[in-house]
Amino acid sequence: MISTDLATLAPPLAALATGVVSAALYGRKKQWTNVALAGVAGVALATALADIRLPAAAASAAPLAVSTEAGRIADADRLAIPAAAAIALAGDGVREAEWRDLPARPLQWKPAAADLLWLDFPRSLSLGRIFTLSVRRSAAQAGWRLQLLAENKQVLADSGPSSAAQLSVQWLPPVAETMVLQARLLDAGGKTIAQGPIPLQVKEPVPLQILGRFDAPSFDARTLNQLLSDGSAILDWNVALGKAITRNETPRAPLAAPNAMFVDAAYVEHLSPSARAALLAQTGQGVPLVILGANAADTGVWQRDFGLALHQQSPTTEKEDVRQFGASLSMPPANLNPSDNAAEPWSVLARDAKKQPWMWQRSVGQGRVVWIGVADWHKHAISEPQLLTLWWQSAMDRIALDSAQKTVWQMNDPMPVPGLRSEVCAQGAKAGTVLAADGYAPMALAARADKADGVCAAFWPQKAGWLKLSAEGMAEQGVAYIYAANDWPAWQRALRSDATAQYAARSAAARVAGAEAERPLPVAPFAGLFALCMLGLWYREQRYLAAQSST
Repeated sequence: MISTDLATLAPPLAALATGVVSAALYGRKKQWTNVALAGVAGVALATALADIRLPAAAASAAPLAVSTEAGRIADADRLAIPAAAAIALAGDGVREAEWRDLPARPLQWKPAAADLLWLDFPRSLSLGRIFTLSVRRSAAQAGWRLQLLAENKQVLADSGPSSAAQLSVQWLPPVAETMVLQARLLDAGGKTIAQGPIPLQVKEPVPLQILGRFDAPSFDARTLNQLLSDGSAILDWNVALGKAITRNETPRAPLAAPNAMFVDAAYVEHLSPSARAALLAQTGQGVPLVILGANAADTGVWQRDFGLALHQQSPTTEKEDVRQFGASLSMPPANLNPSDNAAEPWSVLARDAKKQPWMWQRSVGQGRVVWIGVADWHKHAISEPQLLTLWWQSAMDRIALDSAQKTVWQMNDPMPVPGLRSEVCAQGAKAGTVLAADGYAPMALAARADKADGVCAAFWPQKAGWLKLSAEGMAEQGVAYIYAANDWPAWQRALRSDATAQYAARSAAARVAGAEAERPLPVAPFAGLFALCMLGLWYREQRYLAAQSST
């Protein structure tokens, strides 16, 4: 392919024209050898100057046959893949860590029709949080069930028979400890389909530091206080019971870094304009202000000082507007709430099961204001205490209360196994910090482009079991669980299949991006040919002049 740009074409056209004119002049003198030399020299120079590109040549014509039936790529195939034009793959493929080291090549692969499993669960959680295990199958089966077992094989949770493709179980850990539970899948006849370890680290919770200011006593505020106290939160709580009567709860420890300030709408409305300005300034320093909007009454205050347009709930839609959280948890909306599509700077933060909003937010400096627009959650404190706790935990997560713990270990590999590269990351540590692990040489934590908030180190697990990790600057020791090579074979196949599908997509994208890839025509041969032709013409001219002078 030759460039059609005029500025690019001008030099080779000029060289070609010069060659043609020179050949014509030699032709008038019937010097046919010189004609040929001049013509070849012009064509060679024009070719060398032209931007001629050829299609990229394939490294080999036939695809490389690669078998991954053993769950690995053979060393010989790994060395041959970079030179292959394509890969014909048999098996489930390999994990992402192995594909990452290989160049993108067109992949001929058909996933096997097998019963695959995908497990989803947190590797660590704080005491008081509900542990949830979900298992998904590639093909649903009638009557199958999921069980969570303790280390002594006692059944902790049972999903019951189901025909769904995904099942989940929940369990509330009673103590903070590191444990290896078991998950078991049974068919309709009670036969075990699969069983394997479920590692879990239950940690002591970092107490939340909460400020509470309320000008109208309510069962909702009392219930919230009880929920936070049960979660070991450090509370600085003040409730106005009357004009001159308040109930104060002093914190058991100083609130060095409050996670949030909870207030009711009445408290904000009763503040002076300067006090409301001071409250917003405090929020701008990074302490979230969470407003329980059930007793809001003065729409002008909210519009003027918070830019929040509140609307009265219509009595005719009271039942339809009930916010539904799951099957048995429902709450009425506040009498005054923002609209479903709140205008900037406000936006919807959370919606219920019917997609109706119940929590709104806006940013203020480094913090934000959150409006909770539901009421009467205290009614579920007796009938559905666990569901109410989970609801408030989800609300806290959405509010994104910052923990006092600024250093966190991150284990991104869903299933580390011996011999396969894994990775550990530390949020809060500095790049270059030495990572120490039992039985391993010291490793340096390095910054990664895709991990802006952490530093990471790669390692190759040597044996199954718990691996303890430590690094300077990390508040606590980290642990990672290494699975045995024969644990959860269906899950391992699913992880390999997913990683292979991602590699196929990466290869397809690379092939599209490189479809127009071309290599330039080599210039050196044509430049050399031009030089030889010019030397030939010079030599023949010298001989011609010598012959003319001798006569």
